[in-house]
Amino acid sequence: MNNKAIYKLEFNKVREMIVPYAVTDEAKDIINRLQPTPIPSEVYRLQNETLDALNMSIKKGKPPINKVLEIQTATKRVQIGAILSAAEILNVGKVLKTSRLLKKYSKEEVQGLTFETLIPYFEVLALYPELEHEISRCILGPNEFSDEATPTLSSIRKQKARLHNQVRETIQNILHGQTYKDMLQEAVVTIREGRYCVPIKVEYKSAFKGIVHDQSQTGATVFMEPASVVEMNNKIRGLMSQEEEEIEVILSKFSDSIAEIIEELNITFEAICKLDVIFAKSEFAIKINARTPNLNERGYVNIKGGRHPLLSPSDVVPIDVYVGGDDFTTLLITGPNTGGKTVTLKTIGLFTIMAQCGLQIPAKEGSELAIFDDVFAGLGDEQSIEQSLSTFSAHMKNIVQILEKMTTNSLVLLDELGSGTDPIEGAALAMSILEHLRKQKICTIATTHYSELKLYALSTNGVENAACEFDIKSLRPTYKLLIGIPGKSNAFAISQKLGFPTHLIEDAKVFLEKENIKMEDILVELEYSKKTAQIEKENALKFRQETETLKEEIKQQRQKLEKSRQKILKRAEDKAQEILRNVEMETEQILKEVRQAARQAQVTIDENALQDVKKKTKDIISGQKELMHKQMGISPNKKKKALQDVKVGEQVLVLTYNQYGTVTTEPNNNGEVIVQMGILPLTVHVSDIERSKPPKEKVTKPIIGAKQSNRMSKAISIRPEVDLRGMMVDEAMTAVDKYLDDAYLSGLKQVTIIHGKGTGVLREAVTNMLRKHPHVVSYRLGKYGEGENGVTIVEIK
Repeated sequence: MNNKAIYKLEFNKVREMIVPYAVTDEAKDIINRLQPTPIPSEVYRLQNETLDALNMSIKKGKPPINKVLEIQTATKRVQIGAILSAAEILNVGKVLKTSRLLKKYSKEEVQGLTFETLIPYFEVLALYPELEHEISRCILGPNEFSDEATPTLSSIRKQKARLHNQVRETIQNILHGQTYKDMLQEAVVTIREGRYCVPIKVEYKSAFKGIVHDQSQTGATVFMEPASVVEMNNKIRGLMSQEEEEIEVILSKFSDSIAEIIEELNITFEAICKLDVIFAKSEFAIKINARTPNLNERGYVNIKGGRHPLLSPSDVVPIDVYVGGDDFTTLLITGPNTGGKTVTLKTIGLFTIMAQCGLQIPAKEGSELAIFDDVFAGLGDEQSIEQSLSTFSAHMKNIVQILEKMTTNSLVLLDELGSGTDPIEGAALAMSILEHLRKQKICTIATTHYSELKLYALSTNGVENAACEFDIKSLRPTYKLLIGIPGKSNAFAISQKLGFPTHLIEDAKVFLEKENIKMEDILVELEYSKKTAQIEKENALKFRQETETLKEEIKQQRQKLEKSRQKILKRAEDKAQEILRNVEMETEQILKEVRQAARQAQVTIDENALQDVKKKTKDIISGQKELMHKQMGISPNKKKKALQDVKVGEQVLVLTYNQYGTVTTEPNNNGEVIVQMGILPLTVHVSDIERSKPPKEKVTKPIIGAKQSNRMSKAISIRPEVDLRGMMVDEAMTAVDKYLDDAYLSGLKQVTIIHGKGTGVLREAVTNMLRKHPHVVSYRLGKYGEGENGVTIVEIK
């Protein structure tokens, strides 16, 4: 993209904000040269890399990137046979260490974390742990080598240390002895030209045996190497030469090892720098509270709550703006100076450049940006005395360059279009330019003060007005962008607030044409209507959300009730089936015994009578099931005919929900009515309702004539215990009450109620019921071997 737009939109300042988040100097240079790409696949890749890095930083912490220097110079030198310095080799060791740590960082597994886009960078990182270890072991600093680097170096340094000690001891004897006391200027040891010397008074220069290496500035002192240590110093100098030669050997060996992995090192260093850049982008995104924008290739921009990154977060007012797509491709922003028009232009352009560099944008989730071939920004005053360019000439020259270089997939930003010349001619030129851009469907955002352009936007398809809101009372802009209505410059109101004479303002109004005054009045009315409609819309949306929330809560409550109902029904059905199976088995057993007894007594049995007994047994069980269903309010599904002549105010039963309600409307053409069920109105078909009033509570009377059969069936199937564990209190009390009735009918004298120990709530509820139950004689907790506190033993009348 053109550098002019990058400068005008101040992307260079954004790059400067990102630089501190990078660690390596190479990564900082890359960030300073960061350029947006127009290739969609590259933009998607860059955005995904930043998002993956952000997720990794949040879940794993910052990556362990060390401050490594560039290695290209060193690798080029070693490639031609040069021996690297200790500092260069140390830097290679740092690169290898960083590579190893990053590799380990990528291997740490975190549940739910994926970073596919970063895997290629981590995979190419080279690992040479032995070379890394040897470098750190042998080289301690840029000019410092470990004594244990090699056995030879260790031996040389030990000899040096021994000789140094001998020299010091010899000189100490000279300094503290009586022989040379008068000759010494001071009792100190100095080093001159790498040799140990003592300060001797110049008059004793001939008397002291030794070699002169230096003289003081005054000439009163000479620094002499005692003859007794000359030979030892010579040996030390020889050992120093050997030490340098051994260090050269060490450096040479490391250089040879590095020469073998030059390609891998260069790839590794490049991957480290790229990861440094990517993670710097992610850290910057966290700093400015940015989000990943949705991207498209159809020229549609929709920024929600966008905040210009160069403005203070505490002062910036978020903007909502959209342009492009099928609705309109040109947005014309009007309003007073300092109202935020230029900031809106810069925000759109800067967000586009940031997104196409792989940077997240400081806006709300769901913001959408288009991928453009280029961004053109006609912003600011570019007048030049050197080039003899006026404000208007510079402005038009910039527009000419834009018209020559733009494509149908460009973003064009024009500030104060047509300004700097005669207003009528400037407005005509501006309309011509905008019309040219509109016909090519180029995404364009322009600002202006011209009323002619506002009318052009109102009357032209594909062009939309927008206004930067301004509060006349406080004389301050609100910085809110209102799309759909033109804005006012408010020159008269602002001037009056600033103390401009009222009579001059009134005179100025006289000079305005009537059409212009009428246009301004229309704009005021439009702005007022827009605000009113916006407030009403927000209130309606709020009420709708509350209604939807209430509706959802009722729906969930009904679903919960239906689930409980189905659960109870299923349990009852299973129990009934179990009773039926037990009765049939007992009946078969009794009939079998009857037949056997008849054969033994040689008596003929009427088989039809026996079959009749079996049938009656089944009928009794079936009758009990139907009674149970009726008590639970469960009715078999029968096909209902559509009601005729449904009247408003009738009470009906909605079959689908098994709920009662009141009809509030007449049937429509589709046979649907609205039934008010509590606070919820529901639209249902007339075939789904039946005339019915809510039932009153009735006392179920026992079935006459079935007492003995019922007693027989209970006696056959009743168990001596009932298990309440896992039930709620209400559910358990119903089960206990029914069980005690069955036990009483079957003639059981003692039963066991299993309620478990738990918190004791269920046991207490059972005790309270037994205390008042008419069938209970006495009760007690279980003893050892019976279940202790987890059961209650009940004596039945």
